[in-house]
Order: sequence, then structure tokens, then C-alpha cells
Amino acid sequence: MTAYHRGLLHVLAWVCLASSLPASAEHEYHVMVVPQSPVVEIGSNFTATCMLINTSEATADDLYWISSRSVIPKEQYTKISGSAVNVTITITRDTPQWLLCKCRKPSSPYITIHEGKFVHGILLRKGYHPEKPENLSCVAIQEKDLISPNITCVWEPGIYRSQDLKTKYTLCVTLPGETQKVEAKQNNSAQITFQIFPNHVELDFWVEAENMLGKAESEHLIAEADWFVKTNPPSDVKAISEKQFPTSLLIKWIRPIAKEYVTLMYQIRYRSNRSPSWRNVPPVDIAKEIESFRLQELQPDTVYVIQVRCKSAREGYGYWSSWSANATARTPEDIPKSEPDLWRISRNEREVLLVCKDPVLSNGKIRSFNTSVRRGKASSSTTSVNRSDSDGSSSKIVITILGLIDLPKRETVYVEVVAINSVGKSPKARLEIPAHGAAHERSPAEGLKSWSQSGQLWLEWQPPKVTAGGDAVTEYVVEWDDGLQIDWQRERGNTTRTAIRGSLEKFKRYTISVYSLYSGSIGTPVSVEDFLEQGVPSEGPSVKLNGTPGTHEAQLVWKEIPQDKQHGFITNYTIFYSAGTEEHAIPVPNDTYSYPLRSLSSDTKYEAWISASTIRGSVNGTKHSFSTLKYAPGEIEGIVVGVCLGFLFIVLLAVLICIYKRDIIKKNFWPQIPNPGNSSIGTWSPDFPSKADTPKENAPADVSVVEVDLLDRKSVFEEDKACLPLKKDKYLSEEHSSGIGGSSCMSSPRQSVSDSDEGGDSSETTASTVQYSSVVACSGYKGQTPSSLPKTQQPTFFRSESTQPLLDFEENPDIPRQENSRQFGRLPRNPSFRHSPTSEDSSNSADVNQLEMEDRGGMESLSFCPVEEGPQQTIPTEESQSSDWQQGVPVCSYMPQLGGYRPQ
Repeated sequence: MTAYHRGLLHVLAWVCLASSLPASAEHEYHVMVVPQSPVVEIGSNFTATCMLINTSEATADDLYWISSRSVIPKEQYTKISGSAVNVTITITRDTPQWLLCKCRKPSSPYITIHEGKFVHGILLRKGYHPEKPENLSCVAIQEKDLISPNITCVWEPGIYRSQDLKTKYTLCVTLPGETQKVEAKQNNSAQITFQIFPNHVELDFWVEAENMLGKAESEHLIAEADWFVKTNPPSDVKAISEKQFPTSLLIKWIRPIAKEYVTLMYQIRYRSNRSPSWRNVPPVDIAKEIESFRLQELQPDTVYVIQVRCKSAREGYGYWSSWSANATARTPEDIPKSEPDLWRISRNEREVLLVCKDPVLSNGKIRSFNTSVRRGKASSSTTSVNRSDSDGSSSKIVITILGLIDLPKRETVYVEVVAINSVGKSPKARLEIPAHGAAHERSPAEGLKSWSQSGQLWLEWQPPKVTAGGDAVTEYVVEWDDGLQIDWQRERGNTTRTAIRGSLEKFKRYTISVYSLYSGSIGTPVSVEDFLEQGVPSEGPSVKLNGTPGTHEAQLVWKEIPQDKQHGFITNYTIFYSAGTEEHAIPVPNDTYSYPLRSLSSDTKYEAWISASTIRGSVNGTKHSFSTLKYAPGEIEGIVVGVCLGFLFIVLLAVLICIYKRDIIKKNFWPQIPNPGNSSIGTWSPDFPSKADTPKENAPADVSVVEVDLLDRKSVFEEDKACLPLKKDKYLSEEHSSGIGGSSCMSSPRQSVSDSDEGGDSSETTASTVQYSSVVACSGYKGQTPSSLPKTQQPTFFRSESTQPLLDFEENPDIPRQENSRQFGRLPRNPSFRHSPTSEDSSNSADVNQLEMEDRGGMESLSFCPVEEGPQQTIPTEESQSSDWQQGVPVCSYMPQLGGYRPQ
């Protein structure tokens, strides 16, 4: 019968049940869904039926299904009758638990009002069919000398477990004529208990899993009872060393349980105390039911660790016991089977240090080394090096120093070494050290490179080029040096790639060299530097200044970081310097240890530091502060010298200008003033022509100068009005401006010498000289009577011939007199001529007066006129003027700007 038919019969049964219910009860529901609270399997199809009961308001067409507030499509409906409809859905993990059936008919007021009576739902319980338990196993452990009656079984319940459905597990076992079942408290294990362990009885174990969707059963585990037994490990395991058998150890133990209960088989494993890996003895070499075994093919003088375990001897059954406690023993010593590892360390071209390691197969403790050295064809010399008891006691490889030897020039050195233990001597190790620069020096390996991988340092190279007839490489020696220790390892001649097997440290630089050996003769090495692992330097460079900083530059220097603190290859340095908040960075190569900072600001404080970088990071060094100079060295001296040189140049230029323009400067600042004492006017007269005689010095010598205050001129002129010298007429023509300035009161006016009509000589003299003339008054100064003079000298007309050019106001009479007076000061009075006037000086009063007037008038030739100031003075008329001139009286006009009269 199919599931559809079973569902249909189920629906019919519910229809019959519903028809038997009493009708006409308003509180009854009119929709029913079957089945109620079903249990469904995830992944299967589920069909539910919705029926209308006790109503004629709706039909099956008015019914619809809802799952998770979503209307199920009509395509999934199946109409059974006019009042019933089915729906089929696929059950998944995401299928909602509630499935609802509702009725909808808008035309029916009854259905609208009683909507709650036309809805019904069911709760879906989802789950999986119970899975078949897998990997069933059962074990009975040993307790003291017997096997425990409790047997524990474990299994795997499966990965698909229902959250809504609980699965029950039951452990079942069948003995002859008896079956026991135990419900498991956990999903994967259970324990079954017998009164005593059923030795030599066949047992059948299985597990049943059951829930509301069905039942599942595991595979049956059928075996004899001792198959399920796990005994204790063998006890009192011992390893015995026998001197006559240096390569073997005898192992003994005690079985854990009597053979009447279980027949046992054993397994043995061993390793040296320096190796982490175990080696198992083949099972075929171990017989059953034994309690001792001899391990063979072991290394002499080696400590071994041995373990033993056991299980039931039935083939394919049973459980191995745990491993026994460690049994340790050392094999006896034997003769060394391999030669020492001989090598040399070059100190310089003339010396090498011979070193060696113990033979790999030393077969005992090496107590001494015998070394034989032969230079060229000379006889060999043998030395012995003893080892102390402490040497070689640890697991670390020991390097023995055999001695330092000298290398002769152009001779090959042959070295042989033998290692000796308590039993005998090892084979000889030979090394041929060629002379430096020998013609037969071997070629090195090529293309050496290194890299770090999986915590090891790997090397790869290419074999050296072999020339025609040359020897092939027999082996390679890989040497590494960290600056403190040197170690090496040997590789076969066909090897081109290997990993360093020695103990390398992180962040330490190693110099790795590969030597090619040709039957013991050492070839030229090839080297490379590398790290097992690089890191950040532990310290940065310490920077300082080289010398004194300048105004705009500073030289930074630093030293290379010590190799043990670099922790990697330095890729570059970075120079940092800052002034305040402004910071600059300059990267430089890793081989740079000094750098000049330029374009710095003067009189500024800077802070500088260096950062050293590797591929893993960088670290900053110590900071150094410095200040730039305000002035560069010699700058102040240069400024002072420049200023001095400039000033000296200006002074020199001024001196040169003064020398070159001395005439102009002298004319403008120091004009030539004629010395009246050197004038020839004293010997000149209008009645006689002028002579070219040289004027007498200091003439007139008898002239006395009396100092008269200019403010007292009124009284002076009142006493002697007629003693003023005649002033040159300013209205004279320009062509006579260099003639005689006026006439005496004792004679009529005369023309000056410059106006005469003499020949060419006279004209030339006049053109080059300026002639001055003055007349000494006849009356004395302030009533003084001049001394009697010869007639030839009364009155005296002085004339002077001088090369002094005319003053500006003489050549330009229109210029005001006062302006010219500012340009040319008064003549200084010579104190040697000043004394009180006496009667003896009356004859020279006119001369004195004349000199005083020349001083006041700015070197103009003046005639004496009345000195009364003011307009009350009668101004002479033309007639009186002509008569006055004929009588020798000067004609004067009042000049207010001059403060008095002046002759016309």
C-alpha cells in the first residue's frame, strides 16, 4: 500500500468521525486538518488534508494553505471532494513548524463574522531517521593480575542529529544462550558488566539507534573474549651491555599477565640518546611468548634507549598495551671505523691552524690524535695531542686544535692525522695544503648563493670548470664563520645543493665558504655572507660632527654598527635633522659613513640622528645637537678689511682729486690775496709811467696801523672828513674796470695805466695784471699832522702791479657788496703793526686809514668822502661837483645801503 492510499484512508476515517459529531453547535469549528501533530522526516514530502465540517457556507474551493505567513501556491493543492483539499510540501530545515488551513469567501457574511471558526493548523515535528552507528569497538583492561569484567564500547553516532527528535542508543551483547542490552547514557559510548570476564568465550556486540522516525543497527563485532583485552605493558625492562659484543645489547622483561589468560606477542623499539626518532625491530624477528631479545647492528660506545609493549597474539585482533618505561644502556667501545675530520684554518699566507673533529664512527672516546706533517720532499714530523677527560663528554661536537704550522714558500704541505681510543687507532685522515700562488692551484666552485628556508640555511653552487686532463672534485667542504667560531661539514663530490647541519643562531652574520677538494688537495674557495634569520638592529649609529659647523653647513660622521648588533644586512642609513618642528630626512647608501648637511640656517640650533635599516625594520641612533655659526670664520675680518679698504680707496681718491684739481680748489677756498707790503704803488706817480721794477718787500715800512671800531666811524669822519681815499667809480666803463679806481684829493682825476695808449708791450702787461692805485690823504688821522715829506712824495700815489685776478664784485659791480663781503673776509690785522697813534705817525695816518678802508670795503679801492650819516647832508649839484673836481675835492653821493657817502 502506497503512502497516498494510506493518507486517503486516514482522511476517510476522519471524515467518518466528523460526520458522527453533533451539528448545529455555534461554538464548534468548521475546518479540520489531519493528521494532528505529525512527525516528519527532513527531506521527505508531507501531505495534509483540510476538511469543512458542519457548514454549507463554503466549499473546498474556498480553502487555502498558509506556511510562514505565505500562501502556498494552488499548484500544490489536490481537491479530494467538495469539502476537502490536500496540500503536499517538501520538508526542509527551514520549513516552518506551523501549517495552517483557512477559509475565505467574501460573499458570506457568516464566514466573515466567524473567521476564527474557519481556520485550523498543525505543528510539524521535523527530524532525521536515525543513522547507523559506525566504528564500534570494545575493550576490557587489565586490573592487577586479572582482566576486568567491565567491557567498554564506543562508536560514532553519525553527523545528522535531530534537534526536535531524541535518538536512543542501546548497546547489545550476545553470549552463548544469553543476550544483554544496556541503554547508553551518552550518544557514543556505553559499558556492559559481567560477573567475571568470559575468557575463551565468543562475544557478539552491536548498537541500536531509535527515534520516532525509525530504528538503525550497527555492524556486529564478533570475536573471542581475549581479543577485547588490553594488558599492562611489560615490567622490569632491562638492557645489558656485553664487552665482547660492542654492537649489540641484550633486552630482558617480565610479562604482565599469565599466559593462561592471554597469549601475548611483543614489539621493541630503540634509539640513540642523541636521536629523536625511534627505530622498530621487525615483527618477524620477534617470536611469541618470549621474555628477552638481543638488539644487534648497534654503534659501539653509544647510549641507547629501549621500550617494549605487548598484546594478544591472535592475528588481526587485540589492543597494544602502552610502552614500557625506558631502559638505557651503552654499547662497549670498539676500534674507530672512520678517519678524523681534518681541516685547516688560514691565519695568513704563511701560517695555518690544523683542527679536526672526532671520527663519525669513533666507536669510543677519542683519547689522543697523532699528527704527521711533511713539507715537500722533507721527512715528516709527528706530534701527539692528548684529550682531557672532559673533552667529548657532552653531545656537542668538539673541535680539537692540533697545532699551528708554517707554510714554506713554493712547497706543498702534507698532513696525516690518526685518532686513538681505548681499543685502537682509526684510519688516517689526509690533507694536502698547496703552496700559496702555486701554478697548480685548483679552480673554485661557481655561482654560490644562499637563502634561508624552514629554519635552515641552504646553499647551492655549480661545480668548478675542469680543464682537459684535470682531476675531478672528490668532495666539498662547507665552512661557516661567525667571527668567533668556525665549523664545517663535508659533502660528496656530486653534491651541488645542501643545508648547513650545524647549530646556527638567529640575527648572526655568517661567512660561508665552499672549498673543492681533489683527492685531499684543497682548491680555491668561494664565499658568501648570509643570516639564518634577519631582524632589526639592536642599536643605531652614534652620530657626531666632524670639526666645527659653519654658518650654513655641517659635516656629520658616524661609525658602522658592530656586526654582532646589526642583526641583518644594513640596506641604507637615513639622516634626520630638525630645527624646531621642521624635520628633514635624507637616505644614504649603506656604505656611507659621513655626509655634509648644506643649506642650513645660520645661528640656529639643530638636532641630528641616524637611522639604520634592514629588511625587518629600522632603529634610530643617539641624537646629537649642534648650532650653526652666526658669521662664517673670517667673515667679520673680511667685513672690517673691506670697509677699511673702501675707506682707504675713498681717501686715496679724494687725495688724487685734490691733487688733480688743486688750482680750482685753491681758487674756491683759498683765493690769492696780494700783500700790500710787496706792492709798487709807493713808487708810482701819475706823472711818471710805471716801471717793471720788482716791488720792495715790506714797503711802506713806516706805516702804523691803528685799530678803529667801525661803530665809531662818525666821530672819525667828523674830525677828518677829507682823509678818505677815493673810491673807484662804479659807473666806469667795463673796459676800464681794471684801471685806477679814483683820484686823490690833491690832484685831478687821472686815467689808469690800463687805459693808456701804449704799445703792444704795455697791452700785454695790462692783460695779464691788475693794477691797483690809491691816494693817501693829506690830512692826519683824527687831527694827527703827518710828518713833513719831500715834495716829490706829497701827495704820494701808490700803484701796485699784481697777478692776483679781480674779485667777483670787481668784475661784476652789479653784485651787491655785502654778498661779496661774505665770500671774501676781512684781511687779518697784523698785531705787529698796531700801536697807539702819535705825532710821529701822523704822516702815515692816511696810509693807515687807507688800509682800514680796504679792509672794510672788501678790497675795493675807495676815495674818502664825508662820513656823516643821514639825509641831512647836502647833496652836491652838478656845478658844485665840477668845481669840486677841478679843485681836487671828491664828488660824493649818499648811499643808504652802504650807510654813508661814496665818491662818484
